[in-house]
Amino acid sequence: MSDRLRAIDWGDDGAAFRHAHSRALLMREYLRRAALWAQVCGAEESWPFFDIAERLDAAITTPPDVAAELEQLLQSLAPASLRTTCRGAVRWPALLAAHRGLPAELPAPYEPLLLMYERGGGYHLGEYLDLNGVMIPLGDMESNASAAPFVTLAPTTLDALDAEGEMMYFAKISDGHPRHSPRGIVRRRVEDNGRTHDEAFTRNLRWEPTEYLKLYDLGHNDIDHVRITEIEAAAFIEGLFRE
Repeated sequence: MSDRLRAIDWGDDGAAFRHAHSRALLMREYLRRAALWAQVCGAEESWPFFDIAERLDAAITTPPDVAAELEQLLQSLAPASLRTTCRGAVRWPALLAAHRGLPAELPAPYEPLLLMYERGGGYHLGEYLDLNGVMIPLGDMESNASAAPFVTLAPTTLDALDAEGEMMYFAKISDGHPRHSPRGIVRRRVEDNGRTHDEAFTRNLRWEPTEYLKLYDLGHNDIDHVRITEIEAAAFIEGLFRE
């Protein structure tokens, strides 16, 4: 775990902007997982950025040499809550080893956050969570605990979600191909300058230009579509990568 933290370029703003969409999804998933664990730990007042091992078993420690190296790495990082999550991530494996009875149904809390750090560094916490490329509302613990899970964390899937501009996703549906198992997905991507791109994620495992949405608007609507979320689009993309 320390090796992963040491390899992160915490000042790579370019990566943060390139991966803005996936970083937002990863942060939201961390907030969800942290909310679930906060409820188990009785740590509601410490949510969202806290050290779960510290709450469940303060006797869990990091070897002195690892702790010293970690603190040297963290001393230049801000905010303090970011440093807390890094300590928590390093101590997490030891907590799992010492407490086999932890709720197995709860997901590993720190993995989405570590992936977010690896895709462009940390965050700034104010009225909103500023991820250096996108800002998201923090919300409250209860709403985050009940949010839809984002479990497709493979780098190839995350990369496929990142592109410039605002995006809307659509699933192509028909008899035998409902929303959760569509014929395919398309997206409409609108850049800051207003330029629009319609793209389909193909069997070539990449986004390619498509005329489907324009033709549909012109009446060529033999195949229908519904708007879907980024999370649903990610599930379809990951399914293709697994085939």
